[in-house]
Parts: sequence; structure tokens; C-alpha cells
Amino acid sequence: MDLTERNKLLMQKFETMINTADEVLADELIDGSASFYTPASSEPLYGGQGYLSVVYWMRKGFSDVQWHIKDMIADNDKVAVFWELTATHDGEFLGIKPTGKKISVSVMNFYYINSAGKITNDIAAEGMIGILRDIGAA
Repeated sequence: MDLTERNKLLMQKFETMINTADEVLADELIDGSASFYTPASSEPLYGGQGYLSVVYWMRKGFSDVQWHIKDMIADNDKVAVFWELTATHDGEFLGIKPTGKKISVSVMNFYYINSAGKITNDIAAEGMIGILRDIGAA
């Protein structure tokens, strides 16, 4: 299997990991030194557990949140993924009371992969405005 195919398979497993919050899979797929940021934390979060904290944070406001790969381009050390996020706003999110509204937001992320085949960085296009728009906050 070449690196491009390996990276596509990695992202398919990553999709499963974020939708199931599988901690074992998170540690398998994400390098322990990888740092991630979220509006819920002023400090970076690290590794698989850090990434999952973003998932848990989203689930507080959207208990049924799911991410689906719509398109993907991969090369030897990076992958671009076009995601569709779907959810129901059934919990407080960024101080906004639950609206019960269904959301569907497109998000673009770039993932950087090390030689061991683990994610080391995730750069996201800003999807927050889509979430706020769909719950009526923007």
C-alpha cells in the first residue's frame, strides 16, 4: 500500500473514531504530541485524548453530532477532507440555549501525517459560523 492509500485509510478510521469517540482508536491514529485548539479551552490539547475532548465538547450541545467524509485528497504527508457535520442542537452551546434545530454544516480540514502514519496537526477552515447560523445565533 502506498502512502496516499495509507493516509486515505487513516482518515476513514478517523471518521469512525470521531463518530464513536473510540479512545483506543484515537491513540492509534493521533500522535501524542499533536496539539489541538477549541473554543472551550484557552490552552492546547494534546494527542488522541485532546482531540476527543473537542468531540466531547461538541456533544454537549449536539448529542447526535456526526461527521461524514464527503470528499478527500491525499498525498504522502497530508490529507484534505471535506466534511459534512450533521446534528441537532439539543444542549447549550457557547451559551446558547438548545433550539432543537437540525444543522448541516460543511467543513474543510487539512491533516498532516508523520512517517509513523499518525496525525500530527489538523488545520480547520472556520465552520463555527455555519453552526451558529443553523441554530439561529448568527
